[in-house]
Amino acid sequence: MSRSAPVVYSPEYECDIGLHVFPTQKYRLVRDGLIAAGLLDARDVICPTPAPREDLLLVHAAEYLDDLERLRWTPRTRMSELPLSEGIVRAYVLGAAGTTCAARAALESRFAVHLGGGFHHAFSDLASGFCYINDLAVAIRVLQRDGRIRRAAVVDCDLHQGNGTAHVFRDDESVFTFSIHQEHLYPVKERGDLDIGLENGAGDEVFNSRLAAALPRVWEHRPELVLYQAGADPYEDDQLGALRLSIPGLLERDRLVLEGCAERGIPAVVTLGGGYARRVGDTVRIHQNTCELAFRLAAGTGDRTGGAGAGSEPGPASGAQGVR
Repeated sequence: MSRSAPVVYSPEYECDIGLHVFPTQKYRLVRDGLIAAGLLDARDVICPTPAPREDLLLVHAAEYLDDLERLRWTPRTRMSELPLSEGIVRAYVLGAAGTTCAARAALESRFAVHLGGGFHHAFSDLASGFCYINDLAVAIRVLQRDGRIRRAAVVDCDLHQGNGTAHVFRDDESVFTFSIHQEHLYPVKERGDLDIGLENGAGDEVFNSRLAAALPRVWEHRPELVLYQAGADPYEDDQLGALRLSIPGLLERDRLVLEGCAERGIPAVVTLGGGYARRVGDTVRIHQNTCELAFRLAAGTGDRTGGAGAGSEPGPASGAQGVR
């Protein structure tokens, strides 16, 4: 299959956070799985360099960035639910650069995939929910500053509401924030432009029918770029959630968003977001399916037959054991 969607990734995303529900190895496993499936050549992967401080300052407060750079455990950093180390901070600064790089590439190629990112809980001056730097917000602000776009939309289909992203853009009519998520779950909700909180056990049909009904609101905003936060954690066997989507249901979710962008000629960036399945291989398969769909749409060969892993056994990268 011809791949024309640029792919951004850094091996430094796999940082050491100790024994934790967040499997940082998933980034490498997704990349390796795409390579093993013949969907990606390792030589084509774009490796970002750390985001410059002036880019981060478009979103984050200087004193908060000082805390991160100096590894200071303060009220601004301790809500991350993660350790604080040089390697971890570097991974998040690289992640911000990675989403920005993918966003620039999407403007040229229609679709781009960031094998990382989606850290939607980070506020301008506060870490939250495994998130230190809000890469989604940084990418939008950098492209706006550089005159590449004026209007953008974040379509957040992660298990959790994108509270940090909603708060950053709460008074900005140029950025439309949409989140569909589990309602009775972390975090404390912030007001986005469009929020859909689903009941526990919603499942494929409810999730995707509500998503399909909501997306016209996104298109009405006339975004020049969509950042798609494609978390794997609505999955039925996720350790943190109870939305109970199947792997085919998650792929249908991806189709609704990405085919909607393709039909309207809106460039789109995929970020991986969350994913805490009992078997890391399931998280990897969900992410690989999202990437493959983006590749097909970028190459003009999108169809509705499903990704390579949609109804099959896990691929070569999917044999990883669960984190617990």
